[in-house]
Amino acid sequence: MRPTSRCVLLFAAGLPLAALPLLFGAGFWTAWVVWVGVACVLTGVDALLALPGRKLDVKLEAPATLFVGDRAAATVTLQALARSATRRVTVLVDLSELLTPQAEVEAVFGEGQRAEAEIELVPVRRGTAVLERVWIRWTGPLGLMSRQTVRAEELAIPVVPNIHAVRGAALAFAKRQDAASGQRSVRFIGEGSEFDAMREYVPGLDHRSINWRATARHRKLICQDFRAERNHQVITAIDTGHLMAEPLGTMPKLDHAIHSALILAHTCVRNGDRVGLYAFDQGVRQFVAPDSGMRGFRRLQQATAELDYTMAETNFTLGLAELSSRLNRRSLVVLLTDFVDTVTAELMVENAARLARHHLVVFVTLRDAYLEATVNAEPASLGALHRSVVAGDFVRERELVIRRLRRLGIFTIDTTPEGVSTQLLNRYLTIKRRELI
Repeated sequence: MRPTSRCVLLFAAGLPLAALPLLFGAGFWTAWVVWVGVACVLTGVDALLALPGRKLDVKLEAPATLFVGDRAAATVTLQALARSATRRVTVLVDLSELLTPQAEVEAVFGEGQRAEAEIELVPVRRGTAVLERVWIRWTGPLGLMSRQTVRAEELAIPVVPNIHAVRGAALAFAKRQDAASGQRSVRFIGEGSEFDAMREYVPGLDHRSINWRATARHRKLICQDFRAERNHQVITAIDTGHLMAEPLGTMPKLDHAIHSALILAHTCVRNGDRVGLYAFDQGVRQFVAPDSGMRGFRRLQQATAELDYTMAETNFTLGLAELSSRLNRRSLVVLLTDFVDTVTAELMVENAARLARHHLVVFVTLRDAYLEATVNAEPASLGALHRSVVAGDFVRERELVIRRLRRLGIFTIDTTPEGVSTQLLNRYLTIKRRELI
């Protein structure tokens, strides 16, 4: 129990009374004594009317699982076990480093001497988040004395990739007509290689699909319908090196990559393709053989949840050579990685080009919006000018690497975290429609 600022002001307000004996005579000393006595009585009454800490029951409830980049809430339920004049309490929960720190929350006792406070939980990285302690502070009805108690909780909550957002984005893309390639017959020019059916020609169909032998036999124009080939093999290769552990926006780059990989995997299995996972840095971290259906997607989901952040340097020579040796057929390889400049990207480009000789490679990197903002901002000082020049050099070297990869026949996606999933799905659907795999 400790005095509040209101209590200090109460006693301080009597200081002018202490000067009365000096100004008007010794008989005025009783005014100061009376003021101090009244303040002490009020403080004591406030302390007695405040809820005792032992009479406060605290219960902490939180979701069983948190999804990185998503928001959830923990509920602190307070139950007063005795009648008290206390009406408001302030709640603060100590959170581990995986969660964004939150400010104090105020709760009000209602019917049945019960109060609830919601604490927002915003995970920034995968792992195991811990709600460590609950701090509760309240005052008496006069606000002169405050009590404080702390309850150790140590409530552990796993933080996993955001599957809710993955399913929502994948289902949104599933409504598109070109997203149905492989699920039903489609007739885009150049799309499909598997024969589906014969039908009579009607205006609007591609005249190149006319089957002249069938036309001569039936004496009317007959065209062929094709459907996109199913059972393609798609591999999402995720770099888990130290560059991917750096934060970008609200999450590390690795979590952005996992999120995009899962959205792509969900779309692929819906289109009848087989999807696998390959994670590497200085060595192989995970390999999930390509599989189809939702069973395969759940395997990928579990495997990505186990990917940890590392400070290891990525070995592209070992990683991509090992991946190539594990693929027994031509596949679509989606490489999600990052680089700094042309020097550090040399081995990456060389090994990606070697992989692209036998497979179709989509190279995906995340662009840092802060870096571009530094380049485009008007420098207000000499230091800002130096930062702008250095950032401009990084941006130019990044563009050189991207152009070099494109000349090697590698599809590239270099965009912000907000647009990477959309561009990756668009690229996949275009590749599938054109039967490039």
